[in-house]
Amino acid sequence: MADTALPAPLRSPLSQVADRLAAVTRTSRGALRLAELPFLAQIDVRLDAKGAAADAIGLALGLQLPLEPNTVVRAGESAALWLGPDEWLLVGPPGSERDLERRIREAAGDEPVSVTDVSAQRTTLLVTGPRAHDLLAHGCALDLHPRAFGSGRCAQTTLGRTQVVLVSRDEPRAGFWVLVRSSFAGYLADWLLDAATEYV
Repeated sequence: MADTALPAPLRSPLSQVADRLAAVTRTSRGALRLAELPFLAQIDVRLDAKGAAADAIGLALGLQLPLEPNTVVRAGESAALWLGPDEWLLVGPPGSERDLERRIREAAGDEPVSVTDVSAQRTTLLVTGPRAHDLLAHGCALDLHPRAFGSGRCAQTTLGRTQVVLVSRDEPRAGFWVLVRSSFAGYLADWLLDAATEYV
């Protein structure tokens, strides 16, 4: 007999706090916007930056892997984050992880490359608004002033004692992405909500 059970709908790590995040956006009168960007595709890629695979993958994706430490290269809806001399995180729209992984593997050919889908490992918080820098500075040791951590920058750091990948977005006033492990997402959301009370 065929299995007729419907698959359970996907539930994001922060679905239970979505209303509280939205409340900060409303009550801060535009000073802050907090929201989850769930289910973004995230592919970890490790390879020799000077090898042929790096260029081939860049061409296949239309997105060159950044070689400057702690930088981000964007193309359309995708971004490549420099995590180390031989490691990048590719971030794309929800549902694109299989296509990204396939294109990377095909472009690499026989070159040694590690490609790991880590989409389920993390979720992404969007932190924007005129007070976004101030909010994040409460719990992050990085200098987040735009002169030091301007658009197109990223870093692996801690925020509220939680390991995150912090991304300063390219677009004007686009704020930050905070990529956090799903198991710590609830704690970090609570921390952000508590820190945001100063602005609401």
